[in-house]
Amino acid sequence: MKMNKKTAAVAASTLLVSSMLAACGNADKSGAAGGDGGNSGKPTDISIMTMYYTPEPPGPDNVVVKEIEKKTNTKLKITWVSPNNYADKINVTLASGDIPDLILLDDPFSAQVRGMVAQGAFWDLTPMLKDYPNLMQYPKESWDNTKQADGKNYGIPRARPTDGGGFPYLRKDWLDKLNLPIPTTTDELYTVLKAFVEKDPDGNGKNDTIGYAGFVDQNGMSYLGQLQNSFTKVNGDWKLVDGKLVNVNVLPEVKDALVWLNRAYKEKLIPEDVAVLKNTQAKDLLKGNRAGGFQDTAEAAWEPTEELRKTDPKADFIPLVSLNGYSNKDSGFFGMYAIPKSVPEAKVKQLLKFMDYGATQEGYDLASFGLKDVHYTEKDGIKTPTEQAKKDIVAQQALGQIFLKYDQYLRAYRTGMPNDVLERNKKIIDEKAKISVGDPSLGLNSDTNVKVGTELRKKIQDMKTKVIMGKEPISAWDDYVTKLKADPDLAKITAELNDAYQKRNAASK
Repeated sequence: MKMNKKTAAVAASTLLVSSMLAACGNADKSGAAGGDGGNSGKPTDISIMTMYYTPEPPGPDNVVVKEIEKKTNTKLKITWVSPNNYADKINVTLASGDIPDLILLDDPFSAQVRGMVAQGAFWDLTPMLKDYPNLMQYPKESWDNTKQADGKNYGIPRARPTDGGGFPYLRKDWLDKLNLPIPTTTDELYTVLKAFVEKDPDGNGKNDTIGYAGFVDQNGMSYLGQLQNSFTKVNGDWKLVDGKLVNVNVLPEVKDALVWLNRAYKEKLIPEDVAVLKNTQAKDLLKGNRAGGFQDTAEAAWEPTEELRKTDPKADFIPLVSLNGYSNKDSGFFGMYAIPKSVPEAKVKQLLKFMDYGATQEGYDLASFGLKDVHYTEKDGIKTPTEQAKKDIVAQQALGQIFLKYDQYLRAYRTGMPNDVLERNKKIIDEKAKISVGDPSLGLNSDTNVKVGTELRKKIQDMKTKVIMGKEPISAWDDYVTKLKADPDLAKITAELNDAYQKRNAASK
């Protein structure tokens, strides 16, 4: 669903008019999902399967669930599943054929989902969506990137910001102490990290600081990924070169990244245990005043900052806008809510109306923050959760996984963050949005990639890790690239992805 500025303006004015009309009639009727659009008709039964990130999920008698039911004239039956086993639950549920009215597909492009879409198992929502102005406020990328192979939308994206995602952040107070500017290139970053290691930025008189706490894993570049991307200037393993997708690992830019990382490893700018370090261990280095940089979302940079400020009020991690003129653009979604074809068309429209209410400010606030002065207090636009919110399991990590008003600054704010950090994050996100580059292969299917891609990626990463750690010379990477270029599996994956890319472009026109 493409949406230019004019369309967005029309959608916004439509929303304004509909809101005014609803207010003139009955304030409780706006966004209601009931059969007559108000609260006088029989409530619509809605079954939902989704995930939760709170210690326990909300129960059916939860006060906010009851309030949502009241506002939308619905009766909800929510199946909450832990993220730890959500993929397994999805597989079983889809295979059973007993699919809830709204099901969160965490991977809209799994082989199982693709097959079911091709068989007509889910509603094509494309022609209906224009009637739901709040959902239409989701970014164009959220809709485009969740389109299936035929160019149609079979689900409502669980929308996420496209900018402000994982990217390097650095100790701003260390930069200031060492009179260094915020780096804008990987060469400048190298100079900074070297100073972080050699010039005692923490002032303890010991040579015990690490420049950048990034690490790799068996499947890919992991928390060094955005450093590699700053060389290739694309978010992911595939880059458009002369209109065709090329695997970045055969490009010279990846070799440049490996040379940079190998040098950084030799000079101890990155961890010695780069191949086995875990996320929690990396964060411990940051919070322990031992590391000067890491890769994470803009708001996540506040986590180590908050911890350090308990003993050092000047401590400050600042997210970088870009490196080498590159910043990453994310997909704009984290799964999507699909509706099975077993649901009658009339009810599909009720479900869309229900989700459209969830995309309003009122619906989003209710789901994520609960009842004002009960579950949160508000001052200067900042909502602070109360103890009652914890007791009633009111959080963005629970009901906020169903109802979401799109906020381009979702990755700017974290609870407890002072306003000056929030405003700085917003400006950084605005700057990133001007130049960010996404993954052109997102959502494209290659049967060969499904079969052998994981193993191939592991082999590629194994060689990268050996080169970074100096266990293999850079010439070994040159030899490996020669083999990759002749690899029949990679050639087939490349051909299939390019075919899918051309078909999707043609279908979207």
